[in-house]
Amino acid sequence: MFEYLSDLWQTFLNRPDHLAVLSIIPVTAVVTWAHVWMALKMVFYPINFWGFHLGPLPIGWQGIVPRKAGRISGIITDNTLSKLGSLREFLDAMDPDDMARIIGEQVGFELEHLIDEVMMDRNAVLWENLPYSIKRRIYAQAQKQLPKVLRELVTELVMNVESLVDMRNMVVSQMEGDRRLMVRMFLKVGQKEINFIWHISAVIGMIFGIFQMMVWFLVPWHWTVPFWAAVWGFLTNWIAIWMVFNPVEPHYVRYPQFFERTKSHKFPWIKPVIPRLGTYNIQGAFMKRQEEVSDVFASVVTEDLITLKSIMSEMMYGPQKDKTRRIIKRHINQIMETPLVRTSLQLSLGPREYARLKTDLIDRSIEITMVPVCDPEFNASRAQKIFQMFKDRIRELTPAEFQNLLRPAFREDEWILILLGGVTGFLAGLIHLFVAFL
Repeated sequence: MFEYLSDLWQTFLNRPDHLAVLSIIPVTAVVTWAHVWMALKMVFYPINFWGFHLGPLPIGWQGIVPRKAGRISGIITDNTLSKLGSLREFLDAMDPDDMARIIGEQVGFELEHLIDEVMMDRNAVLWENLPYSIKRRIYAQAQKQLPKVLRELVTELVMNVESLVDMRNMVVSQMEGDRRLMVRMFLKVGQKEINFIWHISAVIGMIFGIFQMMVWFLVPWHWTVPFWAAVWGFLTNWIAIWMVFNPVEPHYVRYPQFFERTKSHKFPWIKPVIPRLGTYNIQGAFMKRQEEVSDVFASVVTEDLITLKSIMSEMMYGPQKDKTRRIIKRHINQIMETPLVRTSLQLSLGPREYARLKTDLIDRSIEITMVPVCDPEFNASRAQKIFQMFKDRIRELTPAEFQNLLRPAFREDEWILILLGGVTGFLAGLIHLFVAFL
């Protein structure tokens, strides 16, 4: 047997193309690794369109995720975020009473300046000449009522947030307005899967290279080199992406185990163990990481996506802003309609200017309220209050629901990535043919 194999090997070495044939395996592995890397980069980059327009036809490329940011974020909201809870639950968990206190402190610091500023805009001469004692009483009355009014206002906004804010519209607007945020979110959540696709492609390419080398022995025709390279390019991209998300459900199999992985990232990565039956879960690489991903995704959502700032901005400036203003006006009127304030200001300004003053006061109140709401530390403190809730609920998602955190990024225009693998494989096969075989 040994002599037979030795003679076979010697016969192979005597072939004039033996080096070219041997190069098929490493070349296929390296080329596959390279074109999968390129395909993965093209999913996310460039952020903005790179190229030119030939009339109405764009000639160039924009990353699939940033180009389809609105559609992809809509899918994620419909299939995943909406299942994690309602906006009212999120705001309730952010501690509305504490929010009212912090916002009240900020508005309280600015209240006298706010009243002065609005009054100076309405009637500077009259306000400048109004006795300070009257001004002082107006300030004191406003400061006295402010905490109660803000508590009631925040409570009503929380109770009505579902009618004031469309979560889907809020998330889609954010993603379309900041496409880098979309890319950053996917990379944080799926970086390990992206690396897995990239590295496993080299192994798949090596297996295909062995098969192609065997084909060459049977059909040593030059056209087979680029042809099979294109086929492997198609298949590698498809198989690598498929392995990330499939099977969706876990499938446990028993096998004889002689080694186990070490916790260290240093070589060697395995160590021998007493022979035993091990259990292996045949499931998509992303699906296996549900517990780990829940931490990362919860962090991304609570820090960048569903934040107090984004909810309040949508509430104050979004499609339902007029409804929000009516609620704010009703609560601001509790201060403006007290006998002391109403009488003092109506006598000073007149009924018409007094009505305009209330409108100006609402506008400035919204501006001042948004100052603490936009503060990074304030948002971080609210994010901490809902982080655990998000994490727990992501872990409770079914595998089919969980895959929608990352799957839409690859499902959109996935055929382009697979086609790209075939085209780049064919070109690499042509180069390999001319360099090694001709």
